[in-house]
Amino acid sequence: MRVDDVLSTHTEGLAPLNRPILIVALTGWFDASATATGALEWLLRDRVAPVVATIDPDPFYDFTQERPEVWFDENEERQIRWPVNEFRLARFPGGSHDLIVLSGVEPHVRWSTYCDCISTLALRLECELVVTIGANADAVPHTRVPLVVGSSTNDELVRRLGLSRPQYQGITGVVGVLQQRLEKLNMSAISLRVGVPHYLGNAQHPKSSAALLHHLEHVLGVPTDHVELAAEIERWQSLHDEAVAEDAQAVSYVRMLERQFDQRTEALLPTSEDLAAELEAFLNDLEFPDEP
Repeated sequence: MRVDDVLSTHTEGLAPLNRPILIVALTGWFDASATATGALEWLLRDRVAPVVATIDPDPFYDFTQERPEVWFDENEERQIRWPVNEFRLARFPGGSHDLIVLSGVEPHVRWSTYCDCISTLALRLECELVVTIGANADAVPHTRVPLVVGSSTNDELVRRLGLSRPQYQGITGVVGVLQQRLEKLNMSAISLRVGVPHYLGNAQHPKSSAALLHHLEHVLGVPTDHVELAAEIERWQSLHDEAVAEDAQAVSYVRMLERQFDQRTEALLPTSEDLAAELEAFLNDLEFPDEP
């Protein structure tokens, strides 16, 4: 199967992009409580974001696991909603970059071809950077704003942004495969992840989504309107507090996590403004390398 058999682009008549960056979040292994995909949905909320490319779902899913949905349109005609993998364009006039956003569904099969679709589109649209975002269940308290951590295989990005190099070994998801594919193609890429309190099960944790958006806003220099999540954060905070308060052991456990979290965060990471300046310097160096 070729990429062009499943990847469709819709860029005819599209005005030139402003130094685009591709941001990817996929449901599944690397998206605890739909935190990362939820963050990108908030990023595009109430924003004009035309579709610039799509991936045909048919070859990539077992539809007994990722079932399509039936719905009625405005004419009361039955329609089928398939798993969606749409690349949407968010422009930011006066900003540092336009964003190409994929909030998609992790495929079940043909991961290699799926990752080729993403990397091919990034190359066609001349994206300067690919950022994957994700969330994992972690021993963090729901009462604190979780930290966002990042990694990259690019030594210069690691140095400039204070990132780590990937150290994980073990089973992985499509995001892990994609990052390895981008490395082989020598494409600049960053992986960002945030923790979600593991004791909350699958309950939503919009505070983690807001943390991802806040980090993206300052590092990439684009507004994400994450403050609009405030009402959702307050609502879910109350629900989480009530659930924990019903169990004395859970209360003690959360207090222990708070102490550990506060101790870890005493040594602050570089400020978001510093990170943004370093990222822009890195991207400018790629575009305008020093003359020999």
